[in-house]
Amino acid sequence: MNPRTSAFVVAFVLLVYLVLMGGRAVTMITSGQPVFIALGVAVFVLPVLGAVLVIDQLRFGVSTERLARRLYDEDALPDVSHLPRRPSGRVEREAADAYFDEKQAELEAAPQDWRRWFALAQAYDLAGDRNRGRKAMRRAIELEHTESQQ
Repeated sequence: MNPRTSAFVVAFVLLVYLVLMGGRAVTMITSGQPVFIALGVAVFVLPVLGAVLVIDQLRFGVSTERLARRLYDEDALPDVSHLPRRPSGRVEREAADAYFDEKQAELEAAPQDWRRWFALAQAYDLAGDRNRGRKAMRRAIELEHTESQQ
């Protein structure tokens, strides 16, 4: 099963859970007993919070795919096939660091170019810094969105 399908299956399961737990939460809240009301609110709030987080991640994934498709169509998708890899398939640390430095320098030359932010996000990911990679990708999405509205 590919990651995209898996993500949508998890989202569907969460939706079913939310509906089932929502019914239980309403029953607890309408019981009138303070302890059950508190539990009912907790049972309702936690799945809703989870749903919001899953929806955010799905939107992030769809936006990332859209940018990657656009770069592919422009024949500008960053190429990392030349980087040496470990037997596990991960890029060797020194090569990932050098690639990151290269992409960071390119970004400094054009900080408002979403394509550079996309490449930097990929470089962060290759270097093992997924949090900064996600932040860089969010910046790429934001800049591309602004560009497409102009």
